[in-house]
Amino acid sequence: MSEKTSLEGAYALKTPEDSVRLYRDWAETYDKSFAKDHGYIVPRQLAEVFRAEGGADQQPVLDIGAGTGLVAAALGDLEIDALDLSRDMLEVAGAKGLYHNLIAADLTGTLPIDDASYGALVCAGTFTHGHVGPVCLPELMRVARPGALVVLSINAEFFDTAGFGSAFARLVADGKIEPLRFHHIRLYTENADHDHAEDTGLLTVFRRL
Repeated sequence: MSEKTSLEGAYALKTPEDSVRLYRDWAETYDKSFAKDHGYIVPRQLAEVFRAEGGADQQPVLDIGAGTGLVAAALGDLEIDALDLSRDMLEVAGAKGLYHNLIAADLTGTLPIDDASYGALVCAGTFTHGHVGPVCLPELMRVARPGALVVLSINAEFFDTAGFGSAFARLVADGKIEPLRFHHIRLYTENADHDHAEDTGLLTVFRRL
């Protein structure tokens, strides 16, 4: 794994173009050089919460920042679409046969998706340093159906620095979403041995109103 295709490289991203370049180079080795070698366990934890919240009854599901399909693999046999900026990562995910549709789009813009298309939204690994902040939340709520279950993993430190708290508060105040519930999680296994091994996240759970 080169310095660029690393967790530090991902956290240092500045623009969508930077992301496209990094994940183009990382796509083929991502599952091993990041997920397996770093002990990344967020997809499994997200899937457990999603199932416990009755998410399997709220298909179709949109996997936001789907990458190589780690969340879809953890969720199992659901009607699920993949959304990601990186066509290279989507190509790897598509080869696994996990998704019904692959959607290449920038989360910070208008998505090529009709209103109220999805019964549930999930996301692991996209709301973190160098990636996407809360600017996309109103657009995501647009494509979610009333009553849709939303389960998002957000890097705990990034939640505060990126302004997620105030963004969610506005959505609650505007009657767009119900009040949030949180699960505090580790991002990596307890025996992980790297600079970010102790990083934590918030599994943010709510429903679209």
